[in-house]
Amino acid sequence: MSGEALARAPAAARNQAPILAVLRRHLPDKGVALEIASGTGQHAAAFAGAFPEIDWQPSDPNPEARHSIAAWRAQSNLTNLRAPLSIDVSNPDWETALPGQMAAILCINMIHIAPWAAGEGLIRGAGEILSKTGLLFFYGPFRRDGSHTAPSNAEFDRALRAQNPEWGVRDMEAVTERARAAGLELAETVAMPANNLSLIFRRRA
Repeated sequence: MSGEALARAPAAARNQAPILAVLRRHLPDKGVALEIASGTGQHAAAFAGAFPEIDWQPSDPNPEARHSIAAWRAQSNLTNLRAPLSIDVSNPDWETALPGQMAAILCINMIHIAPWAAGEGLIRGAGEILSKTGLLFFYGPFRRDGSHTAPSNAEFDRALRAQNPEWGVRDMEAVTERARAAGLELAETVAMPANNLSLIFRRRA
């Protein structure tokens, strides 16, 4: 894989350590972790390196992103980092192409730059393929109780909706409601740097 394919995102470099701190408290000891919308692949390589007993499955519907993920995989030489898959969670029954159950599903900075149908599809699919002890992890900006958590998030939301009316910062309560319908409960909300949140969902007991 050529070095030209390997891309880097400044935001991924900045939020990697805070996200890892949360994942260390929540990820299982083993199993398969599916990352939705892996982007450049920086997180996939870093997380696979941090959790050697977990098989990390990156994915992205964008072929350029998959090229970058493959380049990060080749550079890292990690045996637990799998080749990227093409997964579009807005497609019906996207989860049926995956073999077996997932110990974790992670989605970082995606649902606000995709139609809400993608978020709904992701949560529905997670309810189908997560193991009994599995978790669904979201990271990004969210509205709480109908309001933005910071003026910068409100401005970001306006900018997103100007680019595409189907994009925008999502209501945490809407995500939680969809998760509950899929059999998942919000286990923890963690305040993160730059006015972001981590949301951890687990199967309802």
